[in-house]
Amino acid sequence: MTFLRRTAASVALIGSIVLVAPAQAQAGPPNQVQRGLDSLVTADGFPGALAAVRQRDGRTRDYTAGVGDLRTGARPQTDGYVRIGSNTKTFTAVVVLQLVGEGRIGLDEPVGTYLPGLVPNGGQITVRQLLQHTSGLANYTDFIPDEELETALHRYREPRELLDIAFAQAPDFAPGTSWKYSNTGYIVLGLLIQRISGRPLAEQITQRVIDRAGLRETYFPGVGDESIRTPHPRGYEGPERVDLTTMDPSWGWAAGQMIATPSDLNRFFRALLGGSLLGPAELAQMRTTVDASAGLWPGARYGLGLASTPLSCGGVYWGHGGDIPGFETRGGATEDGRAVAIAVTSTPWEEAAHQHVIDTVDAAFCR
Repeated sequence: MTFLRRTAASVALIGSIVLVAPAQAQAGPPNQVQRGLDSLVTADGFPGALAAVRQRDGRTRDYTAGVGDLRTGARPQTDGYVRIGSNTKTFTAVVVLQLVGEGRIGLDEPVGTYLPGLVPNGGQITVRQLLQHTSGLANYTDFIPDEELETALHRYREPRELLDIAFAQAPDFAPGTSWKYSNTGYIVLGLLIQRISGRPLAEQITQRVIDRAGLRETYFPGVGDESIRTPHPRGYEGPERVDLTTMDPSWGWAAGQMIATPSDLNRFFRALLGGSLLGPAELAQMRTTVDASAGLWPGARYGLGLASTPLSCGGVYWGHGGDIPGFETRGGATEDGRAVAIAVTSTPWEEAAHQHVIDTVDAAFCR
């Protein structure tokens, strides 16, 4: 997810920038994955790129390119921690669907049944529509007040404050009549999880998803935690490459707050597709999709917090992707056990660069 409409152009970059040649994490000549990462750095201008690729036979290879710190010129740490942005939505959706499987939430029940008075038209919006981005709720990140970048990213925001921003706007369409990506729905879902479970969202995601899937390098930052665990590359924004590594991710909460490594993202999506986190009925619901190519990328279809993307070599992979100031992540897993996670250390300021990251994911799956 992207939190700010404005770019970082208005903020001065302090300190000198050191550039080095793209780096390789594996021995031997560059393969298609390495060449793809190198191109993301040299042609698209991302400061650094990281990838974890799991093949059918279970072997995993890690790759890096560019630099992990523009001040020092240090290379990116292999499989370092990154902010995963909207991949958080899939974790949130898994918890909701677990509660559905337990009979505590109905997918086609109005959200107003569980959170009366919270959503202005909550009697007409179902839990399924929130999960699938068919609720019509305005996207709060499109209406964040135009503050100074550095001040905005260090401000803590309560979930209800984010909803207040969204609910001050008219809905985009009547519930269930169209599709449009909205972070707002996932803030509502986070509050739904807390209401039904009686426990904090971060605790529920940790116990129900992170621990169950055996993810050791994935976490939901605590309140006030602006840091990223080490090792990690630094994240930058805009052509000026403003360092936004340190920030308060409460902007994203249930829609985009989490941090992980590329290899742990692969473990998560493989565990999800493998049935370790959801029962067959709930996983089937999660993978029931609608066309989302107009709002995401060519061929994309969106289910319940999970997207499918066609592969040039046939079939699809399942994942999500995430954008947050300083980082973009793309990838997912296939039913035959392959998995790819690619992270770049800036959100693209040109649309073509988004597609090049997705193309690199495709190349990693199809090489």
